[in-house]
Amino acid sequence: MRRILPVLLLSLAAAAQAAPPDAAFEDMDALLAEKGLMSRLGSQIQHARDSVSVQASGLVINAMAFLGVPYKYGGNSVDTGFDCSGFVRAVFEQSVGKILPRRSDEQAAATQEIDRSELKPGDLVFFNTMRRAFSHVGIYVGDGKFIHSPRSGSQVRVEDMRMAYWSTRFNGARRVPIVGASGPVPTSP
Repeated sequence: MRRILPVLLLSLAAAAQAAPPDAAFEDMDALLAEKGLMSRLGSQIQHARDSVSVQASGLVINAMAFLGVPYKYGGNSVDTGFDCSGFVRAVFEQSVGKILPRRSDEQAAATQEIDRSELKPGDLVFFNTMRRAFSHVGIYVGDGKFIHSPRSGSQVRVEDMRMAYWSTRFNGARRVPIVGASGPVPTSP
């Protein structure tokens, strides 16, 4: 079941991009409620809908589909598990077709620096967890929270950046430019 849910959510998200926005959200809400995730994620999903573009909302919803996938050093798929940068890379590739570099420090170098006060859902947040800059990465989901694959023995989860551990290790925020037909388009407004 754990491996089927991300595939179902990703399929539904892909179909949602072709459907009218309200119908897409209703379908996603129904699936999340059926799997018991709506009560845990409802406010974060609603926040994403209200404050970001459809593309960024889809990216955050797709990231949420991987909740519970185990951490695996060097992992980059739902089948093997994810490390932090493998998770971010997979979400961006599957959500918007953007292929990011493999390592978190390379992802930081390949994206646009923004101020913490400018964070929008879909932006990247970086932390110094290994005594070096940009050694950990996650995806901002709004309301001071981010989703990431934290460490061995853990799973993809949402955490609050304001917790002392993350707050003292915060290393910067970045926005991933998405190239569209008319040029670069940020993942969030």
